[in-house]
Amino acid sequence: MLTSQRKQLILEKLAAEGQVLSKELSTLFDVSEDTIRRDLRELAAEGHLQRVHGGALPSSSAVATFSERKSLKIDEKQRVARKGVELISDGQVVIIDGGTTTSELITLLPPELSITVVTHSPGIALGLVEHPTIDVILIGGRLYKHSIVTVGAAAIEGIGHIHADLFFMGVTGIHPEAGLTTGDYEEACIKRAFSGRAAETVVLASPEKVNAASPFVIGDLSLINTLVIEEETNADWIRLVEEQGVSVIKA
Repeated sequence: MLTSQRKQLILEKLAAEGQVLSKELSTLFDVSEDTIRRDLRELAAEGHLQRVHGGALPSSSAVATFSERKSLKIDEKQRVARKGVELISDGQVVIIDGGTTTSELITLLPPELSITVVTHSPGIALGLVEHPTIDVILIGGRLYKHSIVTVGAAAIEGIGHIHADLFFMGVTGIHPEAGLTTGDYEEACIKRAFSGRAAETVVLASPEKVNAASPFVIGDLSLINTLVIEEETNADWIRLVEEQGVSVIKA
């Protein structure tokens, strides 16, 4: 079998099963594990999958530039964002992460809603400027241009002075085994810090993030309380998430 044929079959198996294991692939194709690891390494370099210990997971498509991601799965993002709005109550302090789904969330906030929003996203802050009854606290720091959010020591220090009711966390991948992941190390640190300052952490997951993984781990699924997903999400996958104590809401 040609290498290109084997790689294509690996990707087909990954798409069908949601993960592949190096040892199983070695047996299936009757080649060494070193050969399989080389295949996975090359496929990962091409952006087709995310390597993990012992195998690989689907690579999240939510790691493109912000402008590219804004036009991805818009209807789905609006549906999960609308469910997210239902979790917010008057008088709360709500942390809103940067991201394209949370950008949809703020457009759906009722004009009479009175809350305080804490964010490290200049875009989220600007999106709320015209809202009559929402106070905005903008966390400063070094601007990470890819996601248009602040990161670094100054951001971590600012986060440490907050006690919030809700945190809407943005992720690029959510997987029962790989947990919550994102495409940047410092962003992962910021997300963990925000989660530690909120009574409840919510993830609004559009379809491209479900059962996918990115290079940097935010934490296990136990880090979050609630996951909002599309109605059509695989029932077995939902069960695996719920078994880890996460409340799942379908949009």
